[in-house]
Amino acid sequence: MKLYTLGLYEKSMPNELSFREKLTYAREAGYDFLEMSIDETEEKLARLDWSVEKRASLVQDMYEAGLPIRTMCLSGHRKYPLGSSEESVRIRGMEIMEKAINLADDLGIRIIMLAGYDVYYEESSEFTKKMFEMNLRKAVDMAASRSILLGFETMETEFMNTVGKAMKYVQLMGSDYLGVYPDIGNITNAAKQYKTDVIEDLKSGSGRLLAMHLKETVPGKFREIPYGSGHVNFEEAIREAWRLGIRRYVTEFWYTGGGDWKDELRKANRMMTDILGRQAKEEEHAS
Repeated sequence: MKLYTLGLYEKSMPNELSFREKLTYAREAGYDFLEMSIDETEEKLARLDWSVEKRASLVQDMYEAGLPIRTMCLSGHRKYPLGSSEESVRIRGMEIMEKAINLADDLGIRIIMLAGYDVYYEESSEFTKKMFEMNLRKAVDMAASRSILLGFETMETEFMNTVGKAMKYVQLMGSDYLGVYPDIGNITNAAKQYKTDVIEDLKSGSGRLLAMHLKETVPGKFREIPYGSGHVNFEEAIREAWRLGIRRYVTEFWYTGGGDWKDELRKANRMMTDILGRQAKEEEHAS
């Protein structure tokens, strides 16, 4: 058994592919699992209402393709945030949360990544932060009842763009079912903005880091940056993440319609597998 698992973000492949095809292509590119997206589009949110038969069919696809879905990127709360000033939006946000936990339970998903926003399209206030905290507590209790882990993604906005900020809420909740799922690209941008150390920020989550998004960024831009063309030091970040106990990683990048996307999957896998493989060998030699 490998000492780590490397997953692939679903949106790195064309949207029109079936899940069976996505699972197969991810396995062929060398990945260990797929990360499912539940974003704010109605198309993706509709997955939360899949029938029992559809869920069972997807589980069968995983077995037949030889690759599981193990994490969920739940960004639907951008549109329906837990901290919204509108009660109807908060209610919808909690419905999404409950349905996402149920779907994760049915599919064998271990970690749900939560977007670290109190609100996104509204202005943040003391009230939205209070509502976020109140509903987060309910969400954590729901996740605990199904033994599903919730992990905050460190985002691009001031509310939660560092591990340290995410840890504030992890400590407030005091639950083993809430941790941090840092995005190394986003926290690298935050460290650049604040003139702080990205490694020290990672360390602030010691003991509560569930997984890591491996995403490239440049200052001020947070997505669709090809690996190797940005400012993220993946070698250093993975070395520290490994020391802190992270063993589940996901390459996060987007299919944008151009080039050989299958080759991009393979190249990203090789790049990160090389780095992770070195960490695994160092640990084996140390023991």
